[in-house]
Amino acid sequence: MGDQGHITIPAGALYTVHDVEFMQGMIAHHGQAVYMSRLAAAHQSDPRVQRLADKIDQSQVAEIRIMQEWLTRNGQFAPDSAAWRTVTMPGMLTPAQLKELDAATGIAFDRAYLTFMTQHHMGALKMVDDLFATPGAAQDVDVSVFANDVVTVQTAEINAMRQMLLSLPDK
Repeated sequence: MGDQGHITIPAGALYTVHDVEFMQGMIAHHGQAVYMSRLAAAHQSDPRVQRLADKIDQSQVAEIRIMQEWLTRNGQFAPDSAAWRTVTMPGMLTPAQLKELDAATGIAFDRAYLTFMTQHHMGALKMVDDLFATPGAAQDVDVSVFANDVVTVQTAEINAMRQMLLSLPDK
């Protein structure tokens, strides 16, 4: 993930370079989800979609703070949530997709938001899978618990978004 400065892991630390890169990357990933969710109010989204967008916004802002605090506590570079504008990761929306989302209103916005946020969350799940597949990574309790929480929450949200998509009117 871009240059956040050289990552140095102190002797005896339970975390790895991969843990640091995961936390830094997930801050940017969450930052884009917050941006997407904040579009809902101005785009005449359905009240159910608006409530989901608000929940995603609030929970991911809190998680960004947790990740930044972990990085700072461990002497690592902690990007701010605007980092999503300069990096790409699994599931992140392309500039064209962001433009499409921002141009939509009403049911078209709801459909785009639910579709794109599902894609976005699937990318986060891939990032967690990649972390857990990396030898030695996710041994730090905070990283492990956070990564498992991402899986639990975002899997539940994906299921809710898929149900909401099915319940949307055709036009």
